[in-house]
Amino acid sequence: MILGAVLAGGQSSRFGSDKALAMLDGHSLLALAVDTLSGWCEYVVVTGRETAPAPTLPDWPAAGMGPLGGLAAAMRHAQDEGYTEVLTCGVDSGPLPDDLPERLGRAPAYLAAQPVIGIWPVSATATLEALLHSDEPHAMRRFAERIGARAIELPMAIANINTPEDLAALKRSN
Repeated sequence: MILGAVLAGGQSSRFGSDKALAMLDGHSLLALAVDTLSGWCEYVVVTGRETAPAPTLPDWPAAGMGPLGGLAAAMRHAQDEGYTEVLTCGVDSGPLPDDLPERLGRAPAYLAAQPVIGIWPVSATATLEALLHSDEPHAMRRFAERIGARAIELPMAIANINTPEDLAALKRSN
């Protein structure tokens, strides 16, 4: 079983406002991310937010840990609920290919251009927790390296919406 997790605990500092609530095609980026993962996963959660169009989890072990804090919250929840894998995306990832799970394959794997988009084995939860408690950089690529995750290259670019200009460019391309 796969748990979907939208990593949404960022500060949106480059965006200037809460980018999770920014609109694309009449829907918030957060709602689009939840809808996308819902098409592939038995259940979807949103990490790092108190309100969302899906159940929410606080980042673990605390807020401000970056995407790994959100991933850790999702992995711990998945472990408690009997899931074997967690499929993640950022709230700012933009539209994802319809065949993303097939492109990623078995866990662990992530998109080389955007490591927050990945499939992670719940069996790696202890490794993730150890990284978050260490002095090492709390980076998705560091975690991926620790567990031997495969970096998957896609033939197309996936939008990474960090600024209002990024969102405007995505709207123009649709």
